Amino acid sequence: MTDAESVTLKQWLEDELKAGKICPSNSPILSPVMFVPKKDGSCCLVVDYWKLNNQSKKNVYPLPHPDDLMSKLCGAKIFSKLDLRWGYNNV
Repeated sequence: MTDAESVTLKQWLEDELKAGKICPSNSPILSPVMFVPKKDGSCCLVVDYWKLNNQSKKNVYPLPHPDDLMSKLCGAKIFSKLDLRWGYNNV
């Protein structure tokens, strides 16, 4: 990281700490950060979470059996329909 990028990173960290968006951590796992140039000439801070993702435990959420779901719906009077593709792209 260049000296100019280090200054920019320090300012970004101070601003984010003051805004309450980030907080100090004592975690033994670190993720490297770097700046990527944007088309307009400014820089975008990016984080490489590759090592962190390899250290994380994967949560397993098995899908319920369709027959079990249908039996729970028996007697229901209100149903909802969700457009998952629309919802995913708008999170």
